[in-house]
Amino acid sequence: MVGAYKNGGKEYQPQGSPVPTNTHDFPGEAGKAVPYGVYDVGANSGWVNVGVDADTGMFAVESIRRWWSTIGSPAYPDADRLLITADSGGSNGSRLRLWKTQLAELATETGLRITVCHLPPGTSKWNKIEHRMFSAITLNWRGRPLETHEVVVETIAATTTKTGLSIQAALDTNTYQKGIRITDKAMKAFEAAHLQRHTFHGNWNYTVTGTPADNTTHPNRQE
Repeated sequence: MVGAYKNGGKEYQPQGSPVPTNTHDFPGEAGKAVPYGVYDVGANSGWVNVGVDADTGMFAVESIRRWWSTIGSPAYPDADRLLITADSGGSNGSRLRLWKTQLAELATETGLRITVCHLPPGTSKWNKIEHRMFSAITLNWRGRPLETHEVVVETIAATTTKTGLSIQAALDTNTYQKGIRITDKAMKAFEAAHLQRHTFHGNWNYTVTGTPADNTTHPNRQE
């Protein structure tokens, strides 16, 4: 939550001048911050899209879309494939239909073949983004109330490590509809056209392809 709330950790302050915070953690007018991160293992660089609305599959893919247009495509202009290692739950969960269908829209827009490898349930702590990026962000803002969205974005972007980590961050003020349902029939048709499950644990490992260029459609996103 964004506002004058307690934030875990210790931060040095002048003696007798602690930063005052609320005595409760009820949601306030400032709302919330929903950070969705992308970490490039080889480049040791990150991107964090800070949302203000629902954490949905559409938000997750929009975050990857923004990373690709801002960092990924300029860094890898000749790329025709993208490998994503993701947690097994949350807005990019292995069982989430909206996540997969939105990835197909991203694949259509970019021309990329997108392969996803989910960490098995209960093992997301081994995802490198946790140890190499989000842990550093947590250390950087420890003990500081996240009073505004600007503070959240700027603190994330100011995070560095001795190993050379760099992070870009931006605020995403879009709204994302909750409860979008994809029927069994629609999902079956989608899988036949866009989803290739791998032989090894195809429920966790799969490749998503887009629509051929002559049939390209643009996603209906709320701005």
